Amino acid sequence: MFRDMARKKQKLSHEECISILIQEKRGVLSVLGDENYPYGVPINQYYNKEDGHVYFHSGKRGHKIDAMAASDKVSLCVYDGGSRKKNGWALTFRSVIVFGRVRLVEDYNKAMDISRKLCYKFTEDEAYIAGEIEKFGKATAVYEIVPEHITGKIVTEE
Repeated sequence: MFRDMARKKQKLSHEECISILIQEKRGVLSVLGDENYPYGVPINQYYNKEDGHVYFHSGKRGHKIDAMAASDKVSLCVYDGGSRKKNGWALTFRSVIVFGRVRLVEDYNKAMDISRKLCYKFTEDEAYIAGEIEKFGKATAVYEIVPEHITGKIVTEE
């Protein structure tokens, strides 16, 4: 069902893909939007090693929410900051694409636990995290992407 990578020499191992998903904070979620136009939106993401799912938080309404309600198929692109050789212009970076199905996390306690874990990617300030969850928790939706296919590659812009 999912295509093989055209440039197989650039392919990352599954372990490298998971490492990028764990380390990187942000990605671009793509959904099928209005009038069947692709809609890509930046999100903060959290990869859970225990269940192999990717989680993100959101408001409870808007274009993304409507699109996910209409079709649960999504893709998420996450990539690292890359590197350059000394005095070089070409950026070398690694990217991962997760294809999967998205669903709302219905259990409030689980959603807040995931929100807390997502916050740890940005800060370990417990008071700040608790305050944010207290202030915004009820207005926050947490979504879970259940991966069906994960692929990654390394690219050098030369």
